[in-house]
Amino acid sequence: MKTHRFHPRRAARAPRTPRSPNGSPRALSNLSPLSTLTSHLPMGTLDLTPPGVIDTSAERRSRVALGIVWALTRTGMLVLLLQDSLGVRGVAREVYVLYHWWYGHLTQGSFPVDDVTWQYPPGAGLVFLSPALLPWLTYFQAFVVLTLLADAAVSVALARAGTQGAWVWVAGLPLLLHVPLARYDVQVTAIAVFALLALGAGRSRVAGVLAGLGAMVKVWPALTLAGAGRGRTTREACFAAAVTVVALLAVLSLGFSHSLDFLRQQGSRGVQIESLGGTALALAHAIADWPGSVAYRYGAFEYVGPYVSTVARLQLLLTLAALCWLVWWRMRAWRWNPAVPFDAALCAVLLFTVTSRVISPQYMVWLLGLAAVCLTSRHTSQRTVALLILPAAGLSALAYPVLYEEVLTGSALGCAVMVARNGLLLAAALLSCRRLWITTT
Repeated sequence: MKTHRFHPRRAARAPRTPRSPNGSPRALSNLSPLSTLTSHLPMGTLDLTPPGVIDTSAERRSRVALGIVWALTRTGMLVLLLQDSLGVRGVAREVYVLYHWWYGHLTQGSFPVDDVTWQYPPGAGLVFLSPALLPWLTYFQAFVVLTLLADAAVSVALARAGTQGAWVWVAGLPLLLHVPLARYDVQVTAIAVFALLALGAGRSRVAGVLAGLGAMVKVWPALTLAGAGRGRTTREACFAAAVTVVALLAVLSLGFSHSLDFLRQQGSRGVQIESLGGTALALAHAIADWPGSVAYRYGAFEYVGPYVSTVARLQLLLTLAALCWLVWWRMRAWRWNPAVPFDAALCAVLLFTVTSRVISPQYMVWLLGLAAVCLTSRHTSQRTVALLILPAAGLSALAYPVLYEEVLTGSALGCAVMVARNGLLLAAALLSCRRLWITTT
């Protein structure tokens, strides 16, 4: 009789009885196939939630509330735009007169010639031509619809990244009343927001393409790459941006004539009454009886008179100093957290805004969009800066269009509004620099 010896490799393994956390046996009937699988996987291996998104009922409720607030506020903004009777009126005229006039030139294959109000890179022509995508609407109607669509796209992208940032955009943009719907800055800001979100997601080439596209539309979106990670990320993003700029410039130069005429008009601008330099001149007029006056030049109201050119040169020097500081910061920074690209972009745009010879109310659209992106990250150092931008946006709408006549005449009320608005922007810029420096160097 042959004896079979026990061999461990050949022995059938008996199924182990699942046990509860306290050690007692757990019934097999209570275990689903998914729970049986996940019990043998490391924590986080089977995470079906998209990165950066917390799928909770509170988050879902916040998104629903965002949608409701967006619909209500944008309806109110649209009503104000259609009535266009607030303050100095004429906010919508920018679209149905000036933009439509440029559209006529562009459809003939030429950028505006000898037009002092044309001060934008050639990529802006694509935005002014875009209402042709909706031929069943008037130019004004199509432009506003496309602006609302860009606004909605920004809101959705921010809501997916983090509802706190989305709330800054959704609730902050109406502080500018109906001005954003009658300017093309919402479209430009949308490009910048998408570039930053792509950069934060590690898609440096996509971010570079979008930054290059934005730079060809209104220059400042190039600053979204100011905080790109060192090494390969910066090289890839900057190379993609440069290729995009060169390619788009070549295409537009072939398709349209006078594509670089904007440079001559932009360089001739003076000190706008809403800039920091303009506020200083307004105070000099009110306090020290400065003999200057206000004139409509290059599409804006500017100061003319003694010392204006000196103030303009000083602001250019401050802009150069801001650029030097940003370069110095890049050289000294060595701590890079996920929010640094967002924070650096906001800081850079704030610096170039407060030192600019022009601070139009629509510039606040840029700052609101960048502040919203910053607040999508829990690592951001710019929370207080974002809170300063919100009242500055409200004061911008108070200055234009509500009290623009007071600002034009340099009355005590007009000066007070501009001092408060520009004081908040200056404080935000300085605080932004300090927070960025402390957290990265």
